[in-house]
Amino acid sequence: MTEHLRLTAGICSAITAVAVVLTSSPLQAQGGRRGGPPASATLQRASDLIREGKTPEALDAVRQELKSDPPSTRAASMLDTLGATKEARTVFQRAIDAAPDPAARAAAQRSMAMSYAFDGDCANTVKYEQMVIDYWKTREQAEPQNAFYQQGEMANEAARVCIDAGDLDAAEKWYRAGTEMGLKEPDPKTHPKSLWDYRLAHALGRIAARRGDKAGAQRQIDAARKALDSDPAMAEQQERFFPYLVGYVALYTGDLKTAETELTKAVQTQGNQNDPFMQALLGMTYDKLGQADKARAAYEKAYAQAMAHNPPAAFARPFARKQLGLDR
Repeated sequence: MTEHLRLTAGICSAITAVAVVLTSSPLQAQGGRRGGPPASATLQRASDLIREGKTPEALDAVRQELKSDPPSTRAASMLDTLGATKEARTVFQRAIDAAPDPAARAAAQRSMAMSYAFDGDCANTVKYEQMVIDYWKTREQAEPQNAFYQQGEMANEAARVCIDAGDLDAAEKWYRAGTEMGLKEPDPKTHPKSLWDYRLAHALGRIAARRGDKAGAQRQIDAARKALDSDPAMAEQQERFFPYLVGYVALYTGDLKTAETELTKAVQTQGNQNDPFMQALLGMTYDKLGQADKARAAYEKAYAQAMAHNPPAAFARPFARKQLGLDR
């Protein structure tokens, strides 16, 4: 009982710290938060309850919302956050079936893909992301720049879920496919080739590290650095993800001191402070270093920060929940 109270207090402290940052700086865009009208009072209460660690009460509030709005994708996203993923997918299917137009259907299908991501289900995430890609193929004539970019984004999103789930072959396939799709964007390009080169090198470096190929991972780190240095405008937005790459590779290839240094740098970089996946990686590093207190603190932050409906949260929320013993 004492351990549970101490753990809850730690998570609440982490949540408070996150809230301070969110209210004192511009929100960073996160996939899964796609705008729309303000949340209802019921869902706002559910969100507050999630942040307070009151899972049963939050579930009750979300279910109350669904009685009045059965296809609410906002409510379904909260169900995923709360670990009720099967229940969430019933709601997302309602939203898909009730979609008033192809764009709305594609948005609901993307949400369904992320729901499967919360269960680490690479295959079903890919299945629904492919549906979204198919929608964007229908938009190539009307909005070619955005359509090809979105196809690449959806493929990369599927790949990200697959690498986090440990399906490295599927991850590589979809990262490469995403790059090919994105590079089809016609002139005048709104997303440069250097961006796709950087993203692919970043991904292949992580995959190589997971496969135990330290030399291959280093070659991809060098390629990512080269892409950043070749395009200062692109690097202005993407540089912050480079320490995460170096730290990730170090973690999975056994260089724990470098992992600690680079991942600490990553989570302290402007724009990354609320990234739950990077916090989870730092927690893994501390675990391997035998620093249990620091590991727990990082997992508490990851759990508190994982409130979005996107790949970082889809991995970090259930992973941190397990590490903190909250599934018991």
